[in-house]
Amino acid sequence: MSLAPRLDIRQSQSLVMTPQLQQAIKLLALSNLEIEGFIAEEVERNPLLEASAAEDSDAPDREPVPEVRDERVAADELVSGTGAGDEPTLDVDYATESHQQDSVADGGSGMDGALSMTGASAGGAGGEDGPDLDAFADTSLSLADHLLAQAGPAIPRDDAFIAAHLIDQIDEAGYLTVSLLDIANRLGVPLVRVEGVLATIQTFDPTGVGARDLSECLALQAKEADRYDPCMARLIDNLDLLARGELTRLKRMCDVDDEDMADMIRELRGYDPKPGCRYGGEPAQSVTPDLFVARTKAGWAIEINATTLPRVLVNRSYYTELSGGQQDKASKAWLSDCLASANWLVKALDQRQRTIIKVATEIVKQQEAFFLKGVAHLRPLTLRQVADAIEMHESTVSRVTSNKYVSCARGLYELKYFFTSAIQSADGGEAVSAQAVKSAIRALIDTEGAKILSDDTLVELLNAKGFDIARRTVAKYREALGIGSSVQRRRAKALEGVR
Repeated sequence: MSLAPRLDIRQSQSLVMTPQLQQAIKLLALSNLEIEGFIAEEVERNPLLEASAAEDSDAPDREPVPEVRDERVAADELVSGTGAGDEPTLDVDYATESHQQDSVADGGSGMDGALSMTGASAGGAGGEDGPDLDAFADTSLSLADHLLAQAGPAIPRDDAFIAAHLIDQIDEAGYLTVSLLDIANRLGVPLVRVEGVLATIQTFDPTGVGARDLSECLALQAKEADRYDPCMARLIDNLDLLARGELTRLKRMCDVDDEDMADMIRELRGYDPKPGCRYGGEPAQSVTPDLFVARTKAGWAIEINATTLPRVLVNRSYYTELSGGQQDKASKAWLSDCLASANWLVKALDQRQRTIIKVATEIVKQQEAFFLKGVAHLRPLTLRQVADAIEMHESTVSRVTSNKYVSCARGLYELKYFFTSAIQSADGGEAVSAQAVKSAIRALIDTEGAKILSDDTLVELLNAKGFDIARRTVAKYREALGIGSSVQRRRAKALEGVR
């Protein structure tokens, strides 16, 4: 065997993902709002691309994203690299079209079949017509700013740095999370001085802020309400007994009768255990639906939320102007790349909308009972079932259903919500979804009344309803729903009885 270097020729085959294919796969997994940001970046990078609202139709020589008219395009065309013979041409004059949809209410009535699509346009308005949900965001000051504003006139100037440090250690719920001795050592001041500043902070609004535990927080609010008598003090010092429902022992310790104990518990229930949560924090993030589903006389109307998608246009007049001038070889190549990239993005966005509509249509078809009757009729469904039905790859369906929400008459749901595991029927009939079982568990507990249902009893009742389910599964689903055990619910019922 020779050890000398040499040159060999070998022939091999490999699957290579082109940049365009990688972009197409990336677009499938993005939500409408993420697509809007992606388009903004592409428009900034490519001078031949423009994004405009749906009503902007003053440029007939610009190519808008074609509208989705039917499902004749194969779902995996973009991945396979093939084209569709019936795909709309890019030079259609969309200025004369009037098919733009902003919501389900705009859908037409000319739909055939049990399942049909209204004009699910790949383009859309830039959002001017819809309500500005950000206007409802909480713009109030944070808890720290609120406390610092009160500390200015209330704290002596020499102690201002102590107050600022204490306020910085107060968490979002309003509790001081660091030992006072540690703060005193860190700042190099006497402990009694830190305690005095904290006592002043504990008089600030909201009442109870600056407490070191729940008992101190409730005590501060009781003092503010002038209800902190010796009986209330003993009750607050023994909150663990109250949590366990040991009312007889508490009445003996506080030396009160049933009526006084009920009155004190009512008073405690009116206090805020987390006073700091009233201020600041992250503003609530609204969820914008990517799809609309509505029932019409002709069947189910499914459309893309066009208000969150700007229309992408290819400015061919600008391309003609640039290509007509004197250019070197590198400039011509760059301009050709920009045009090819712009055309590809338009087609990729169009194909994305077609794929999403196709997947959503199959989901609605499989889960029609849910849309008609509710969560109790949700069927078990897997990604593979949908992929096989529409002749897509399972990974494509997974990307399409990620981070996307559908709005229907029953509320707003993530597309992943409709894929649930199966629970076998006790009588050997058709399997049911885990979500339907959870709904049945919640319904049983909501109507249990004074007789608390144990997990074993829930198993028996569910078996009677046709759900073949084990006790450990009932406990797991109950905990997932945020429902306490029978012991915890019985204790809560006992406390409610003394209101």
